[in-house]
Amino acid sequence: MRKFVIMGIQGSGKGTQAKLLAEDLDLEHISVGDILRWNVQHHTKLGAQVRRIVASGRLVDDDLAEAVVRQRLSEHDWNYGFIIDGFPRSARQAEFNLDLPDAEVHRRVLARRLCSQCGLDYNLIAHRPQVADVCDVCGGRLAMRDDDNPEALAIRLAEYHAQTKPLIEIFQRKEFVATIDATSPVRDVQAIIRQHFSLPPLTAAPQ
Repeated sequence: MRKFVIMGIQGSGKGTQAKLLAEDLDLEHISVGDILRWNVQHHTKLGAQVRRIVASGRLVDDDLAEAVVRQRLSEHDWNYGFIIDGFPRSARQAEFNLDLPDAEVHRRVLARRLCSQCGLDYNLIAHRPQVADVCDVCGGRLAMRDDDNPEALAIRLAEYHAQTKPLIEIFQRKEFVATIDATSPVRDVQAIIRQHFSLPPLTAAPQ
């Protein structure tokens, strides 16, 4: 059974890489961000709490994220293993971190757009809609996420570096971590990840 944790600042592409691994290796993709966004969109009590935290530009605290991950893992629907996206403190067989310079984080994150109706993600750098500010699928209005602004991003970057770097250093001493350069194309990043962990080559092209 394979168990992975993928770490990286927003905009590093960790969700894309996690999905490629999950779909190709029959792993369950457990995205803390997706779970939290679902709760926000469905106006749950947890969602209201998350909305307040995100609007202030802060990261969700460890206790809240840990509770979400513990609940999701308790469903035991991962026969061949799982990959946890966005939360490092969990059972692991291997771990890797996607490294991205802060300047590139700013460029990628501030180019993100989200459909206000269907929730489809766009990026004005690599995935532009056919019509500006209009979703290709449902025609909904595209908008920036509430926390995708320079002020909130500066806070998130500072918190990420302060909280995550020491954790990565601990894992590196135990040889559990591979740090991958996330500035490369999606397929190249995926290939490097697989080389580090002796995984079979990607069988399908990234969508």
